Amino acid sequence: MGSAFANVTSAAEPAGFVAPEPLPSPSAAVSLWWCALVCSAGTAAAITNWLSSDERARMQRFGSEALRTRYGVGRASLRWVLAQTLDVAPHDVAIERGPRGRLRLADAADIDFNVSHTADVALIGVSRDARIGVDLEREDRTIHSAGLARRILTDRERAALPPDDDDAVRRRILRLWTCKEALAKATGDAMSAPFGRIDIETDPAPTLAGGPTPYHARDFSLLVAPVPAGYLGTVALWHPRNGATQMGS
Repeated sequence: MGSAFANVTSAAEPAGFVAPEPLPSPSAAVSLWWCALVCSAGTAAAITNWLSSDERARMQRFGSEALRTRYGVGRASLRWVLAQTLDVAPHDVAIERGPRGRLRLADAADIDFNVSHTADVALIGVSRDARIGVDLEREDRTIHSAGLARRILTDRERAALPPDDDDAVRRRILRLWTCKEALAKATGDAMSAPFGRIDIETDPAPTLAGGPTPYHARDFSLLVAPVPAGYLGTVALWHPRNGATQMGS
């Protein structure tokens, strides 16, 4: 499907910077990007010039060079993607936090974005007509299936888990988790979301069946992100019909 973000310009890039790679878009109003969060020390130092003073200060608070590099590359990659969308330089992208701490663009209320990372890769989503949340997990991630199912699944979801196949159960729970976390990131609830009350249908495709306010099925779309093999990704789009929220709040 075509994307509303196809016509983008190239930003000047430091030597060694690997620009985020566009992924096939699951929706015309959504742009998805795949990012590697590793680079040489020289490149990492160069792209920190794109970061704001607050971002550079936060980067320095990480406890290891690997974590500092991962954060710096991730934030620089986000700025690169948003620069393409806004047709500005990466260091000119004005990012701020909304009242609940959710990142948003200061000067483009009609554009929303979200980021998820696992290990050394990240998924960035940008949307023009809805609040967006994205979540990414490694497909081979080890989890305590029984405990996680009790904590985050509804009764109906637990009853629908595949019988007599531990790996199928693990994979189903991971898919449900990416759906629920993407929804929670779209609303800004993040880890305070009522995961155990958000009900997801997975067949034939992920769909929000219902949940407490604001998780009304009519207001959300769930889309499988076309991420590389070995990963699971989900995109949530929130179209509140009562106008109760603004982009990025």
